[in-house]
Amino acid sequence: MRSLLCEELSELGYRIIEARDGDEALRQIAKCYPALILTDLRMPAGGLDYVRRLLSLVPRCPIILMTAFGEATTRTEAMQWGVAAYFDKPVRMAEVKGAVQRCLQGNGTTSPLDPTDA
Repeated sequence: MRSLLCEELSELGYRIIEARDGDEALRQIAKCYPALILTDLRMPAGGLDYVRRLLSLVPRCPIILMTAFGEATTRTEAMQWGVAAYFDKPVRMAEVKGAVQRCLQGNGTTSPLDPTDA
């Protein structure tokens, strides 16, 4: 899924920085403040605590959250924290691309995208 997302977003002209797990994503964020983060809830070193940490480290960065194991309460909680978009898997690529574009337009970013997807 990560490879497909990276390929699809790269074709739109965005610069992608990948991470295979939450720990690597946090190290990448320490090096480069991303324009947007696209992440999976249930990845190694992920979870709701990971999302809360992202929100505290990069408070003005839109976060798009995906999961195959979501519940209504998880979605509600994530949206209340300020997650920009939430998708249950399987996702429709067109919807994810649309959310990415809306998030970047909403924060005034039209330059390269640096999402962290793991």
